[in-house]
Amino acid sequence: MKFFNRDKEIKKILSIIESEPNFIYFLYGPINSGKTTLINEIINRLDKDRYVVFYINLRRYFVSKYRDFIEVLFEEYEEDKNPIELIKSLIKDSSIIYGIPVPKNTLEVLTSKKDSKNIFRYITDILMKIKESGKQPIIVIDELQKIGDLEINGYLIYELFNYFISLTKEMHLSHVFCLSSDSLFIERVYSEAMLEDRADYILVDDFDKETALKFMDFLAGEVLNRALSEEKKELIYNYVGGKPVLIIKVINKMRAEELDEILNFMLNDTKQRLKYSLEDIREENEELYKEIIKALSLFKESYEVEDITIDKKVREFLVKRNILFLDTIKGVIKPQSFLIWNAIKILI
Repeated sequence: MKFFNRDKEIKKILSIIESEPNFIYFLYGPINSGKTTLINEIINRLDKDRYVVFYINLRRYFVSKYRDFIEVLFEEYEEDKNPIELIKSLIKDSSIIYGIPVPKNTLEVLTSKKDSKNIFRYITDILMKIKESGKQPIIVIDELQKIGDLEINGYLIYELFNYFISLTKEMHLSHVFCLSSDSLFIERVYSEAMLEDRADYILVDDFDKETALKFMDFLAGEVLNRALSEEKKELIYNYVGGKPVLIIKVINKMRAEELDEILNFMLNDTKQRLKYSLEDIREENEELYKEIIKALSLFKESYEVEDITIDKKVREFLVKRNILFLDTIKGVIKPQSFLIWNAIKILI
């Protein structure tokens, strides 16, 4: 499927890439708002003769210890080449590399001392050689929060932040983009004094209504080979809002099912999940349940509320359960989707 919209975000990120590295950039937003799709579209648009992207995706891996992180961070090769020759052979036909390439014996040496400084020194040498060859290195880490609680000589995440600061703010060597849908992690990052004036934040939100309706037109032509009426588009938006993955799901199902049946099923499914979740909370902690009902009642009349209108403990609980999304930078909190919002309005 062709990529749709996000022109504002693409323009902003491409402008960053074309400038000298100076900040760590955090791309954040609700679940399934399109952060990974956006960054991959940008990578695909880059000139492979000018840029080399190291894309590290933590999403698909269980990372519980230091060795797990290293295995995701690096891509091990059997070739009898030094690291720079290995890189050069890999970037001939592509500007993207999934993991930092490393010869097998080299990786064994790097991990033997369990010292992150050895790892970072190796990566820096690779990046400097790429820069010397006339290309700009870019590091992208998807779902960075997965190593947030990992310890190795202290929390690894702080060592990683310090390293990224050296790459961007100090050496201006590599761009660094970190993606996360965990809004509590972004809140934690935003509050870190060590990142003040060293990091910036880019929101990749669900589509606004105008864009969502255009996306429906685009998908209807691509998937259904027909146009949707304004009434049907309004109905879809009222149920699922501007979340791209849900709009795609609805349009795909319309090839074989009636729209009313699709939307009612999706809403009922979301409502039942929320109902059972609230039931479990009530059994475990009656007082917490009452506080949660009070907090969710704020969304009966509004899709967004100021974050501090909800008690911090309750707010964090609902965010961890993926019921609410916290935008720390804007200072607002809202349901993770229109489906959840509609379920809240029915149940509360």
